[in-house]
Amino acid sequence: MIIESRELWLAATNTYVVAPEAGGPAVIVDAPPDPEAVVELLRKFDLTPVALLLTHGHIDHMGGAGGVVTATGVEAFLHPDDDFLVQDPAAILRALFGIIAEPGEFDPPVFQPLEDKTVLELAGLEFAVVHTPGHTPGHCCFVLDGKGVMFSGDQLFAGSIGRTDLPGGSYPQLMESMRTRVMTYPDDTEVLPGHGPRTTLGRERRTNPFLRDL
Repeated sequence: MIIESRELWLAATNTYVVAPEAGGPAVIVDAPPDPEAVVELLRKFDLTPVALLLTHGHIDHMGGAGGVVTATGVEAFLHPDDDFLVQDPAAILRALFGIIAEPGEFDPPVFQPLEDKTVLELAGLEFAVVHTPGHTPGHCCFVLDGKGVMFSGDQLFAGSIGRTDLPGGSYPQLMESMRTRVMTYPDDTEVLPGHGPRTTLGRERRTNPFLRDL
């Protein structure tokens, strides 16, 4: 199985392409505002994308979604509780990063809704959707069934957790999601976060200071 990642854009956001093998179908997880780099990552392994899964609606994870959809024709998936975050990406770029976007440059595509506890069969793989509100209301993790891999977005990082001080964020909700939805998976589950290096749930359970009370 191929799971290739790149740190993209000024927020060093991890985008992932996932495929059973080179030369076949693939799934993209998160699309920072650098769609050309996402498409280039697909080309490296001669992959044909079939879907774009977004962990949440923050600009550093979905700003390239429109460009990726235009370039590849894939459907993009986002939990509807984050719809309010993707209505005006240009305004968010201006407010948070001081970046003035060209008209239409980061316009979002039409998103297909993610539903909690569903399994998406894509590219010959099964992605379980785990709704983990807290960082944003619609934040989701994706677990590769039978593979021991979790794409954690901005829910859980190596040694840290997602921030909750942006619109729609809630620290108590994030920690409840952590306790009841994330840390129920086995210790050997590999965690592929939205920023920073890979880790495992067991390592985070032992060493992450934010998880000591769980």
